[in-house]
Amino acid sequence: MIRSYRDSFNANFTSAKYNTFLHKADEGFPPIEFRLAETPVFIPNDLKEELIKAGEEIVNFIKLPGFKALTKKAIPFEWEVPFENSHPHFLTLDFGITRDADGRLMPKLIELQGFPSLYGFQTHLADLYKEVYELDPKLTPFFNGLNRDSYLELLKKVIVGQHPPHQVVLMDLDVNKQKTAIDFYITAKHLGIKIIGLEDIFREQNHICYRENGVNVRIKRIYNRLIFDEIKDDFSLLKECFDPREIIDVEWMTHPNWFYRISKYTMPFLESKYVPESFFLNEVTTLPPDLEHYVLKPLFSFAGMGVMIDVTKKDIEAIEDPENWILQEKVVYEPVLQAPDGGVKAELRLMYIWPDGEDPILAINLARLSRGKMIGVRYNKDFDWVGGTVGLMEP
Repeated sequence: MIRSYRDSFNANFTSAKYNTFLHKADEGFPPIEFRLAETPVFIPNDLKEELIKAGEEIVNFIKLPGFKALTKKAIPFEWEVPFENSHPHFLTLDFGITRDADGRLMPKLIELQGFPSLYGFQTHLADLYKEVYELDPKLTPFFNGLNRDSYLELLKKVIVGQHPPHQVVLMDLDVNKQKTAIDFYITAKHLGIKIIGLEDIFREQNHICYRENGVNVRIKRIYNRLIFDEIKDDFSLLKECFDPREIIDVEWMTHPNWFYRISKYTMPFLESKYVPESFFLNEVTTLPPDLEHYVLKPLFSFAGMGVMIDVTKKDIEAIEDPENWILQEKVVYEPVLQAPDGGVKAELRLMYIWPDGEDPILAINLARLSRGKMIGVRYNKDFDWVGGTVGLMEP
């Protein structure tokens, strides 16, 4: 999008450089199970400013005193976890890049999460693009004057805090089988914390532990990467290890309830030029006459699962639980990134870190490129110049 960087990158791009990039990407780490794009996104200052404004509007809404009361029904009764804190420690906002009526680049909110993303991997990815493609060293993926060192220090401050790092665990299910496992290992390397699967954690009186070298190690804090959807069909696992819904002496980063509070459930409450119209399906009394301009999304799903792009009245009538769906105005992505063979659509994720007692800090970003109907990597398997990447900006 920054023409000078884009023209130079495309003119100097070679398949050999890309192969070197892929080889180095997971060197010394678990294999990457998702496609990495051939290129970063060069974010121009005008779009950067619009993204910051859009993010501030949404963050300010989340900070309102009544937000928790407004989103109480978002948390499924069977998955409510006790001792919820006052805010999430991580917040991500996904924006599709469009053009407004005046031809200016405009971010439109696609989804939001009160849940961690690839906070470790994105630093690694930015460094790698700059190294392999010999990009201008001043280009940065960071906001608010952060650099690599200050960013990692902030991440450590929030995730580890005052605890010994070995008593802080990054938790998911079957950690080595997760597509984002490389992020786990990069995060652990930078912060010194442990990567422990849910299945390897057990309860001991009113706290939880993992076992290392024959010794029970008490867990003081969980950097939570577990989405409960992954275990909803196998409750027996919770009996074998520990049940997060029980009263346990442990700190959550981020508390699991925020995954539901800040999600697609939040979309219908937001009113902004940066947010497409969104409605709870059970509250829609008259369907829009132009349904082709809307998408249908299940509230409690992730990674684009279950989304209906080409909605019909018949699709809506077949929904048995409309209270668990939203009807959302379709966002028309602009193919703003110029690949050698044409335009590519882009989505940018703003990634915030929210320390206790402070305001959320916009820290880093993630980008995804697409030529298909949807942005997710699984929907772009047969294309090149698509996949996961990062936005680089001038400081």
